[in-house]
Amino acid sequence: MMEFAQNDDAEEDVYAAFEPETANAFDASSRNFSGVQGHEVVGGGSVGGVTNPLMQAPPSKWGGTSMGSAWGVPGSRLGTVGGNVGAARPMTSNRGVGFNASPALFNNGVMFDPTGQGRVAMTMGPAPPLKKRGENSPEEQCAEVEKMIHKLIEESAVLALQKDYGGALEKAKEAGKKERQLCKQREQLGLADQINADLTYAVHFNLAVQYQNHQLYADALNTYSLILRNLQFPQAARLRVNMGNIHVAQGRYLLAIKMYRLTLDETPTASRELRHKLLRSIGNAFVKLGQYRDAVVSYEAIMEGNGDINAGFNLLLCYYALGEREKMKRTFQKLLNCKMTGGEEDEDTDDEKKDVLVDDALRKKLKEDRAHFLNCIMTAARLIAPAIDKDWRAGYDYLIERLRHYDMRDSASHVASELEMCKCLYYLKHKSYREAIDGLKAFEKKDRMLRARAATNLAYLYFLEGDYDSGEKYSDMSLEANRYNAKALVNKGNFLFMKGAYEKAKGYYNDALAVEADNIEAIYNLGLTAKRLGLYEEALKMFKRVQSLVDSHEVVYQIADINDLVGSPNALEWFSRLIGRVPTDPNILARMGSLSAREGDDGQAFHYYLEAYRYYQVNMDVISWLGTYFVKNEVYDRAIQFFERASQIQPLEVRWLLMVASCHRRHGDYGQAKRLYEAVHRKYPENMECLRYLVHLCKDAGLIDEANEWFKKIKKLEQRQQEKTDDAGSQDEDGDVKHGARTAASQRVVASVSTRGGDMMEDELDEPHIAFSEVKPTNNEDDGEIDLPGI
Repeated sequence: MMEFAQNDDAEEDVYAAFEPETANAFDASSRNFSGVQGHEVVGGGSVGGVTNPLMQAPPSKWGGTSMGSAWGVPGSRLGTVGGNVGAARPMTSNRGVGFNASPALFNNGVMFDPTGQGRVAMTMGPAPPLKKRGENSPEEQCAEVEKMIHKLIEESAVLALQKDYGGALEKAKEAGKKERQLCKQREQLGLADQINADLTYAVHFNLAVQYQNHQLYADALNTYSLILRNLQFPQAARLRVNMGNIHVAQGRYLLAIKMYRLTLDETPTASRELRHKLLRSIGNAFVKLGQYRDAVVSYEAIMEGNGDINAGFNLLLCYYALGEREKMKRTFQKLLNCKMTGGEEDEDTDDEKKDVLVDDALRKKLKEDRAHFLNCIMTAARLIAPAIDKDWRAGYDYLIERLRHYDMRDSASHVASELEMCKCLYYLKHKSYREAIDGLKAFEKKDRMLRARAATNLAYLYFLEGDYDSGEKYSDMSLEANRYNAKALVNKGNFLFMKGAYEKAKGYYNDALAVEADNIEAIYNLGLTAKRLGLYEEALKMFKRVQSLVDSHEVVYQIADINDLVGSPNALEWFSRLIGRVPTDPNILARMGSLSAREGDDGQAFHYYLEAYRYYQVNMDVISWLGTYFVKNEVYDRAIQFFERASQIQPLEVRWLLMVASCHRRHGDYGQAKRLYEAVHRKYPENMECLRYLVHLCKDAGLIDEANEWFKKIKKLEQRQQEKTDDAGSQDEDGDVKHGARTAASQRVVASVSTRGGDMMEDELDEPHIAFSEVKPTNNEDDGEIDLPGI
């Protein structure tokens, strides 16, 4: 121990860093105590040393002594009378030791490094940088290719989401090509065990999906089949659902049902939602085949497991197609018992009471589901109400009672009141306007929203009846309840339109468009208003806007008519489009005949007029034009047929009989012409034209005496007409003008007989001028001109 203690100065003190900076005196005392250990006396005090035990060093193995023993004699306590007093252990300091402000050095400028690693690091210098793995290693190259394939799959999916199916398919093909190259490369490098089967599945599945999106169904089915045949993909069994969807798109419903059933057999019973979806797809396929009984089996299985609104609605449609009244009632009750998503929450439907902060994406989704649920219920009720009972009123009453019980659970739905309003509107199909009006008036005692809707419908009903004052009152009532009701604004504009206040009506139509920009009735009626005001360019713009929303033949007619009014050469083109949609409309055919005749194409005009006559044989304008056309072409036999037809339609019109007689005269059948003129004279003795033609015929036949007799009648008729004209005087200026014209015609006849020996001039009545009135398209199936609500 003596020798070990003496080497203390040569060794570095490992506890030096933990000593405080003010412990220099203590260090010296401590070393002195260690140096005098050889002079201790057993059993007594110390010789030449400090006897204060507090100044003694702490015991440790460094000095060769053990904790808790006397310094020199084992078994004696430290600091007792019987033991060696020696160097006393100092008191524990209450200050933090071992650390100072210097980040690298401790007290006395010595760094804390008990293991000596610091000196080694300072000798060897900084550590070299980590060695990078070789970039050209086969594993790294394959990993980079895998990343590239993953990127191509993601890009393909993004393009498919953006409806760019062509680009998505190209990316999917490129990913498949690189994946095959990667597998081949790994096999060549002997890394076949590193082939990523999941990546292969993802590439082929994405390729099949893109084929399906691009409607390349054969390629998609082949790709799905390759995946199913690969035993490495046990999860690929569900891909038969996609194959079934492709068969449905191709109309091969039996194959689709087979695929759905194969998937259903492999689906565990715990996957209830998936099984229900498969059963719904099977039922939909049976509906497409018209096998409603088989479809009912699938839908009933869904309804027994869990109430699904879509499956219940389809089941109701099947029973409706089969005519099962009791089962329709039972299924409708099941619909009401279905669980609605978010139905437990008590929502406030009033827009004024909604909190903006809770209108998040989830709440919007819940609202959409709720709207879909209520829409299915209302559609089902409107569908089966007339069919569940012989009396459609009883059917409506039964469903209204069921919906009232549902309103007790969901007071915000108002489905019972909705069906009551539908019942009132159903009276219109039976032409029971009074019952419909009385039923809608009952809503005046209900809440504000229902009262406003009822007022809107009442305004429309009064408009149909022609009671514009009452209708306008209810339209004002609906506007008071909701100033931003587009339908109410359109109704108000309609009443002003019928009163001739086109500018005010135009303002209401514009207000309706400001509320609902795609309101078809407002746009169409705005076009009609602009047309009445002579704003043809604006009207044409409005009608073309309607055509972009609803491409109907009424709109095409309005566009064609405006082009005709402004004299555009495109009018015939638009009428040609219209006749392609309504090829049996006689008015449109007559209008096209008029346009063709105006352009000088008599052949095409004759074709359209003849077609118009074939579909509608009482149009006098068409008959007149056809008769005149045959007269011009000297086909008098055909002309006689048309003029006789006209005389049958208008028996009191004398000019048709005169046209028939004129055709006989031009044909050379003077005897028949003379008999017809005489028959006309007996029926219309004051007809000047008939007498004139009789004089002309008798003169040509050499019957001078008879011609003079007819001439005397002309003179007597002139005198009577002159007397009537004198009696009328200034009371009837229009009659005076007509009398003067007739007198001048008689004077021309007299002059012809007296000066030219009976060679009379023919009047233009043989070829009458026909003024075609504006014609509008008529729908043979409907009573009105248009089907759109409004004007």
